Amino acid sequence: MKTFLVLIASIVLVSILFCPMVMAAPPMPDDLQMVQPNPSLPKELSGFFGKWQGISGNQEFFLIVEKIGREWARLYSWRTGGPRRGSPGWHRIKAEVIKDRGKYKLRFVGTEGTNELTLRGEYLDWAAPRALSIVLTRVP
Repeated sequence: MKTFLVLIASIVLVSILFCPMVMAAPPMPDDLQMVQPNPSLPKELSGFFGKWQGISGNQEFFLIVEKIGREWARLYSWRTGGPRRGSPGWHRIKAEVIKDRGKYKLRFVGTEGTNELTLRGEYLDWAAPRALSIVLTRVP
């Protein structure tokens, strides 16, 4: 019985030590300026505004749409390190607002090519080159 308890305690301890930890959101950028969308913007476009997070493979992504208008949006993007090119950390991006097949999208060029963000209900799809679509959820 004593051996069994030691074995159980060891398994629990090893699982706690080697379990991946849930990552907290990174500190916000110092020059972040959240600007509420103009009330005259279509709801489908102002819905992009806010903070988003998602996971793809072994990388975690955070995206902030800090300002959005009819023609462009100002974003901040952050990701953990991983196999993709580019450095981890916050990066400011200017995205073009487009309308494709009746749906608004934010399009910008990243280190590996053109990226598109599409709002799908409560989620934001991030289509990036050489990656599956990253599904982002809104965070406070």
